[in-house]
Amino acid sequence: MFAVLWWIIVGLIAGWATGKIMGGTGRGFLMDIIIGIAGALVGGWIMRAVGFAGHGGMIYTILVAIGGAVILTFLYRLVTGAGKGGRGSGDTGFRRAA
Repeated sequence: MFAVLWWIIVGLIAGWATGKIMGGTGRGFLMDIIIGIAGALVGGWIMRAVGFAGHGGMIYTILVAIGGAVILTFLYRLVTGAGKGGRGSGDTGFRRAA
């Protein structure tokens, strides 16, 4: 029971932080949680793949989830062409930097 609550809390924090870091349109409460949980899974997998143990506590878990969610959001926008301006704007951030 507490594990599910923990995943929801971490997902919400990571999804919200990812939205602030990556900008763009809001996705809502439920999508923030889903993005954060998916980010935690991806981030945890990446951290294990490079040799880090997953025993860092709450801050470590949230930071890994944020990192994974940022990567997922970046890849989603890269594939769909939905940049900061919204879906289909074609502004992925690379053009702004160039």
